[in-house]
Amino acid sequence: MRTIREKRALVTGAASGIGRAIALQLAGEGANLLVVDINTEELAETVVACQSLGAEVVGRPCDVSRPDDISALVDDLLDDWAGIDLLVNNAGITYYGHTHRMADAHWDRLLQVNLHAHIQFTRKLLPVMLEQPEAHVVNICSMFGLVGMPKLAAYCVSKFGLVGFSESLRNEYGRDGLGVTTICPGFVDTRLFTNGPLHKDVAEHKIPPKILCTTAEKVARATIKAIRHNRRMVVIEPFARGLVATKRFLPGLLDFIFHLGRNRRLRKKAIRLRQRSGPATFTPGVHSPVDGTSDVAQKRAA
Repeated sequence: MRTIREKRALVTGAASGIGRAIALQLAGEGANLLVVDINTEELAETVVACQSLGAEVVGRPCDVSRPDDISALVDDLLDDWAGIDLLVNNAGITYYGHTHRMADAHWDRLLQVNLHAHIQFTRKLLPVMLEQPEAHVVNICSMFGLVGMPKLAAYCVSKFGLVGFSESLRNEYGRDGLGVTTICPGFVDTRLFTNGPLHKDVAEHKIPPKILCTTAEKVARATIKAIRHNRRMVVIEPFARGLVATKRFLPGLLDFIFHLGRNRRLRKKAIRLRQRSGPATFTPGVHSPVDGTSDVAQKRAA
């Protein structure tokens, strides 16, 4: 999509962060915008900021965790515009913490917001996008859609799924003039992590070090460039590129790092289990749950 001026673009999660930065970049390029978010106050600020750049902008509140809200918004969009040229699927939430402690309701909501909503927007808009001379879908993913990380299982599931969805769409419709780009930033200086829920035993959010963070504006500029050149995937920020390269060429190194301290933890776990169960009694021939030997072998050793 060499020309963005006068193109009709929908940006989800546009009230703040990457979504707002992309909306501002598109406004500066002369696109007509429909910006969407659940946060109505900050969405209104995005609308004003985009209008100050001379763009025609409409803001619509939408809870993308509710499929009915998405359907209603798309129906209204098609009534008003009759078509769309550019879809930016950006809305997202996260959770940092142990997988077994994550509430079922938040797991389901995260997958709906980060994955199923983007799929629904895309599938409902595909017919009209394919009727355009050229159209483009941008899916804002993450380096965690390429490398699985501890304590981010739900987030990684959603982003891995979105990366696969993007690749399939691109391969299926590329010859029909539909561009599909996957944007995979590393850590970005937004409120993504601070807005996530905390487990009751966790006092504060885990925030990435500033030195590893890039800005939403940099991601937005890279996104516009990727749209113009129909890039398949863009990994942004040195740490993200290094992590992805390590997984690709040295996967054993990551596995080693994530398993550091395993034996020490298992020994501590065995001690806790022994203390919890009290003095151990064993049936002849049955293996000990602590050291893996049978009581018969222990007697012979004595």
